[in-house]
Amino acid sequence: MDRHITAAITSVGGYVPEFRLTNEILETMVDTSDEWITTRTGIKERRILQGEGLGVSYMAKKAIKECLDKRGIEGKEIDLVIVSTTTPDMPVASTAAYLCSEIGATNAFGFDLQAACSGFLYGLATAAQFIETGRYKKVLLVGGDKMSSIIDYTDRTTCVIFGDGCGAVLLEPDTERYGVLDHILRSDGVGREFLYIKAGGSLYPPTKSTVENREHYVHQEGQAVFKFAVTNMAEVAAQIMERNNLSPDDVAWLVPHQANKRIIDATARRMNLDDSKVMLNIHRYGNTTNGTIPLLLWDYESKLKKGDNLIMAAFGGGFTWGAVYVKWAYDGSLKGKPFEE
Repeated sequence: MDRHITAAITSVGGYVPEFRLTNEILETMVDTSDEWITTRTGIKERRILQGEGLGVSYMAKKAIKECLDKRGIEGKEIDLVIVSTTTPDMPVASTAAYLCSEIGATNAFGFDLQAACSGFLYGLATAAQFIETGRYKKVLLVGGDKMSSIIDYTDRTTCVIFGDGCGAVLLEPDTERYGVLDHILRSDGVGREFLYIKAGGSLYPPTKSTVENREHYVHQEGQAVFKFAVTNMAEVAAQIMERNNLSPDDVAWLVPHQANKRIIDATARRMNLDDSKVMLNIHRYGNTTNGTIPLLLWDYESKLKKGDNLIMAAFGGGFTWGAVYVKWAYDGSLKGKPFEE
């Protein structure tokens, strides 16, 4: 009798652009200060993709290459590519399909998934189902965004938060109970009122007036979003621990979406986790939306040990939120880059 198949992460890749948009630079652009940004968000700088004609696929290709190279496989071995993104290259033309062609994944199909900042977790749960059926052996999950393409750099409430970046993970079958073991995913349409881009969809197609009124940029009601996020992200992380009988001692790492340091701290407190168990890079990259969690895995890979229990948690526009329980499948010190604080 076959053992139950789980979907294990077997490789990680990442990419962030070179240009650093620091708080000091932002002080020259909008009415803000390094002290204000750091105190309220924990962000010191964010990466911005510069260059004409470069979209999220540019960053994704680099992250995918590293991911596949580490595993020692080629694109033709991939069965499926899922791209979790809020900023696809184009509104109508699958970024995943394009990436399949670009990486030589000639035997794969692909699709884009949009769940705002929770997209990578939605994608991870979705990818796991394909592996668990036994039909698919190698699924590539990409999470990334070029948030600078939808941010108004005259709006000090949003431009200080977001950055660009992309990560990729490879999922493969496992029969030893490593990989994605549980997930709780949630959504609530009330979030449509508080975090959105008004124009560009079927409700408000692009017009001269929508462009002039700057309605193609992210709009956020910060206090309302913070209130929902700080409660729901923390609660779902605690729920998945309770459902799997995990104590704080059992959890090696919290892998939280990097939207706001205060939300991350509240989630760790709700889980009774020490700060030393919380992955953090918001100070370096800001909120890269779908990119935050895979970029954490990329940054911390060298510190991960086989058998580590990871709780991933996120909250995003929609509203969407969730938590995923992953048991790490390999010794990251053999593959990961040197860890940077």
